[in-house]
Amino acid sequence: MLGRLEHVAIAVPDIAAARTYYREVLGAEVSEIVDQPEHGVRTVFVTLPNTKIELLGVLGENSPIAGFLERNPAGGIHHLCFEVADIEAARDALAARGIRILGGGEPRIGAHGRPVLFLHPKDLFGTLIELEQA
Repeated sequence: MLGRLEHVAIAVPDIAAARTYYREVLGAEVSEIVDQPEHGVRTVFVTLPNTKIELLGVLGENSPIAGFLERNPAGGIHHLCFEVADIEAARDALAARGIRILGGGEPRIGAHGRPVLFLHPKDLFGTLIELEQA
């Protein structure tokens, strides 16, 4: 069911500083900062040869990243994103196995313009998992 690792998301307290660090210190190819108001986050994608890193910053007072950063002020890994061929089939198969789908269970359009879903971390050994339709 799971396809390739699409990205590893890291919540950061200062997305502009993190973007600069990845570009200037680590020599990585980085995107511009893009606001994702429907998700309450600001994103930067760091392109690597085999996957991407998504830097997540706070956008608005209801941002899910704000709560994460309150518990982890220095930032840290927020979630893993895996591609799936058919997001609705993956959702149905996982739900049938007792895995809770966050956000009402309906796919939403993610940062790459493709449908995404999040799986409850308590059902996946403490790791928040995002599924993205390939």
